[in-house]
Amino acid sequence: MVENNNKIGRHGVVLCILGFVIFFADVAFSQQQKEIAEVVVTGNRILSTSTLLSKVRSRAGQVFDAATAAEDARRIAQVRGVEYCYYNTAAVEDKIRLTFVVLEHSVAREINFSGNKSFKDKTLEKKLGIQRGDYVDAITAKTDVETLTDYYQKKGFAFARVGVDFEKLDRGQVNFTIDEGPRVKIVSIKFTGNAAIKYKALAKAIKTKKTKWLILANYYNESKAAKDVVKLQDIYQRKGYLDVAVEARPRFSDRKDKVDINFVIDEGSIYTIARILLVGAEHFTNERLADEVKLKVGQVYNIRQAKSDVRALTKLYLENGFIDAEVRQSRIFVSEGNVDVKFEIKQGQRFRIGRVNISGNTQTQDKVIRRILDEYDFVPGQWYNADTARGDGRGFLERKIQRRLLAEASSITAAGTATGHRDAEVTIVEGQTGAVIIGAGVASDSGLIGQLVFRQSNFDIRDKPESFKEFITGQAFKGAGQELNISLMPGTEVSSYSINFTEPYWKEQPISLNVMGLSYERWRESYDENRTKGYVGFEKRYKNDWRRSIGFRAENVEVDDIDIDAPKEITAVKGDNVLFGVTFGAGKDTTDFEFNPTDGYRVNVTYEQVAGDHTFGILSGVYTRYKTIREDLTERKTVLATKLYAGTTVGDAPAFEKFYAGGQSTIRGFEYRGVSTRGLQQNVFNPERKDPVGSDWLVLANAEVIVPLTGENLSWLLFVDSGLIDTGGYRATIGMGLQIEIPQWFGRIPMRFELAVPLMKEDEDDIQVFSFSVGRLF
Repeated sequence: MVENNNKIGRHGVVLCILGFVIFFADVAFSQQQKEIAEVVVTGNRILSTSTLLSKVRSRAGQVFDAATAAEDARRIAQVRGVEYCYYNTAAVEDKIRLTFVVLEHSVAREINFSGNKSFKDKTLEKKLGIQRGDYVDAITAKTDVETLTDYYQKKGFAFARVGVDFEKLDRGQVNFTIDEGPRVKIVSIKFTGNAAIKYKALAKAIKTKKTKWLILANYYNESKAAKDVVKLQDIYQRKGYLDVAVEARPRFSDRKDKVDINFVIDEGSIYTIARILLVGAEHFTNERLADEVKLKVGQVYNIRQAKSDVRALTKLYLENGFIDAEVRQSRIFVSEGNVDVKFEIKQGQRFRIGRVNISGNTQTQDKVIRRILDEYDFVPGQWYNADTARGDGRGFLERKIQRRLLAEASSITAAGTATGHRDAEVTIVEGQTGAVIIGAGVASDSGLIGQLVFRQSNFDIRDKPESFKEFITGQAFKGAGQELNISLMPGTEVSSYSINFTEPYWKEQPISLNVMGLSYERWRESYDENRTKGYVGFEKRYKNDWRRSIGFRAENVEVDDIDIDAPKEITAVKGDNVLFGVTFGAGKDTTDFEFNPTDGYRVNVTYEQVAGDHTFGILSGVYTRYKTIREDLTERKTVLATKLYAGTTVGDAPAFEKFYAGGQSTIRGFEYRGVSTRGLQQNVFNPERKDPVGSDWLVLANAEVIVPLTGENLSWLLFVDSGLIDTGGYRATIGMGLQIEIPQWFGRIPMRFELAVPLMKEDEDDIQVFSFSVGRLF
């Protein structure tokens, strides 16, 4: 009987459940069949109802559909400021009211700080990611807590604690509580365990510094000390101490406002190289690869040199067609103080260049780009040089194309699957090649100068305009990679008006044709100099970076407005002086960048034979060397530049063609042309040697160190300039300055502000301590 009752009970439960299911199914079915009376939104405080309803596809008058309503809720939830959204329905007579319930993010209406004594509210608020009117939640508030804590600790408040009232966030109140604690002053810095490297060298290398003279306070920063630990380890490992361990141990005073920092160093053993292993070499012999490796057996192991050797080996393979080559370096500890250096080479397949495809050049003709590729032998059938065409825009050939075309970007990537060949996909992002520049400048050597310049670096002399509109909009005379520069530069001391045309590939060869017309006026010390000049020159470039040149000039030099006391060297050339010159030159340029080089050298030797109203020759030579002497972790380079220059006249050259020193391009610390042989005054009692008349020869020796300060556009200059002319003794100056680059205004051409003090001079020399310029290179 009991069993039967249990069965009846179980059957009853099942029947009840089925009944409820049928009931709710019937309700849902009935809702599906009902019309929507209205669509409303609730819960929104900041976002407007119209903004949210614009995301809804369900409409009044339509038959209700649950799937559409759910999708509407998802779209509303995606609106910025909405944290969550769901819908519900309610019966209204025989219709349905569809309601979307919205939960918004909280909005920061107030931002308050308490406990901050050292920094104002405005200062701290600028550090926050949250601003008034922004949506705020616990995650963003916690992030700002960490930001403020880090800010305080960087300022020396090592024990600072920051909190936020999370309970008030949903009401729009962002309240930060700050316990600053003491600001910790660094009293002393010690190094223990450093037997191989002296204290001064280590102290100079780290950023953490102790307080000096009670005025120049330095405060404790834990993150800075941690970076110094890494720096010290790196210094030791470069010297072969591969097992070095460094720990920063701060010892705080009782009040925790002072700290002594002890960098404890366990140097370990110094490691020398037992063997150099070249593994995986197939194409090149071990002897050939060893030529690229600067590390040698018996030397102290140097991490930086090892990385440099990896780059050299990789470069060797890439430039010989192994476009997927990889070289990995590792070290094997074989005994106490000895390590094997292992270079593992995966050369991959070797490829020749298939087709060369060019894209992105909507204004520049294909041949302009192909001529550059041809000049550097990057043509079909040659081995694919994946070092000069790296694919990332940083290869030599990619940068060369970018500079020649003034493109925003240039890349060459390998493509295709053919056996033994890879197509070269040359992609160009064209930039602005034409410009009209209106402005003014000032320099200590030339005074105030106005400027009106038209420049087109993608000129085409044969592309005549088909309409006046093409001419006005600049669509004509464009696309052949030629250069046209028209310059009008009137000034207070010097005025120059010129037109210059350059064809970089004359007759489709790597020969530059340069044609120039120039009118030039300069107010000299005792006369005015006016030049009218025409010039035609050719320069042939060779694959080994050498260049040969020949140039022809026809020039009239007018000397007038001569002072009554001018020396005879000036009065002798009064009036027009017609000159015809032929210049022969040879040079080489191996620098890595056209402006601001960091490595390589430039050498150039020229001789010009001049005839006409004066017959003479000018022989000159210049050698400039650039070397990176330091590179920081952000790859900013400290560069040493040295320059040697020598020039002499052959025969009797007029004063306006002789050599002058002084000014920013020769010997800083002296006025422009302030170092020169002086001419004896005429037509005065007690004549003196006053005005410069030029020297028959000149020798210069200059050196300059360029040290980056912040970013890539501000550098510190330290320099020594010196020189010798045909009269007087040796001149020498020492100085410093700032170099500023503003690419938006001047491209890569820098502004320079320099101070120089003469160490060796003559009484008649003209001194100028401060000088400045725009556009001068060392």
